[in-house]
Amino acid sequence: MNENENIQFDCSRGCTITRKEDDELVCVYRQGCCKLEDYDYLKGIHQEQFSNLFEVRFKNTRKGFYRNDSGQSIKTGDLVVVESQTGHDLGIVTLEGPIVGRQMKCKGIDPDPNALKKIYRKAKVYDIEKWQEAIAREQDTMIRARQIAVELGLEMKIGDVEFQGDGTKAIFYYIAEGRVDFRELIKVFAEEFRIRIEMKQIGARQEAGLIGGLGVCGRELCCANYITSFKSISTSAARCQDLSLNPQKLAGQCGKLKCCLNYEVENYLDAQSRIPKVQETLEFEDGLAYLVKTDILQEKMYFSYEKGSLANLYPLDASEVVEIIKMNRNGIRPESLRTEEESGAPEFISAVGDDSITRFDKPKKKKKKNQKGKQPQGPQQGGEQNPQARPQGQPQGMKKPNGNKGNRPGQGNNRNQ
Repeated sequence: MNENENIQFDCSRGCTITRKEDDELVCVYRQGCCKLEDYDYLKGIHQEQFSNLFEVRFKNTRKGFYRNDSGQSIKTGDLVVVESQTGHDLGIVTLEGPIVGRQMKCKGIDPDPNALKKIYRKAKVYDIEKWQEAIAREQDTMIRARQIAVELGLEMKIGDVEFQGDGTKAIFYYIAEGRVDFRELIKVFAEEFRIRIEMKQIGARQEAGLIGGLGVCGRELCCANYITSFKSISTSAARCQDLSLNPQKLAGQCGKLKCCLNYEVENYLDAQSRIPKVQETLEFEDGLAYLVKTDILQEKMYFSYEKGSLANLYPLDASEVVEIIKMNRNGIRPESLRTEEESGAPEFISAVGDDSITRFDKPKKKKKKNQKGKQPQGPQQGGEQNPQARPQGQPQGMKKPNGNKGNRPGQGNNRNQ
């Protein structure tokens, strides 16, 4: 058997599981496979106060900070058994050293080592075996939990299930719009699965991050790739970018507004601060100019002498428009807008529909007609063929013979030439 066929990839936890020939289970941290991977830009720098602090990752986006009191040498990529509220859990070390202190400060966690939970030891083969047995129960448990929720008539959806490393506890991630009464549900879950139950509510964006997928841009969803904290998004982010308020185009796979709408908002707001608000027409000596289109990032405004027309557009910089508005308020009219720049269409006009779809077809080759072998017919039906062309001075009123009906110019004997 090929070694690659025996490898199982667990991207939700960022590791690979391999079983050797002697039936020994080996679990290896696969950097880059896991979602929300951390980059240690302080690697190689040593600080004593952070020497025993580690970031441990579990399933999906759940992480925690622990202190090493085991006395063992632990490094990034090691599987460790850590302290939990009930029993123990198993995770993978993803960060060590001074970068852990920065991460704790960023997330608002007390940097006091005594307030952190402990790392008991490195995971042994027995711990990994038990951990994998608990992971194998997650899919069936989630399906059964959804069935129970439907039977109880609860308006909720079980999005994911995560078992603790020792298999004695499970976290049920659910989605619900309103408040849900879990008293009866937890009793049924405890009797059905014989484990401790913890219910954790997540939003639609977190669910999309757990499931993953591809966006309309063709890349992996941002929530499944690197977003750790979700910021509120409103339609004002689309308005300031001059986007069409179409819910089908602005909504992501989670049904909410796309997270990428917030990426360029600051750039647009900065550019808009230098673009004047044109509420009236600009007055020139040769007529009134109407604002048709504004290119926010290039800070250009397009005007036309015809209201609502896209035929003749004249671009002006935002700074020039400010000066013209001041001149109009003082009763001064510039000579003409046409003298500023030649009219033209803005660069951002879409090319959709400008060309015909037949432009993708291969051009058909024209057949060359062989006229050397053809001889013009005589004036009578079935008569003699005249090899010479009729002179140009032939009277125009003479009728064509019946045999030459439909002949094209250059074919047969055309008396009208």
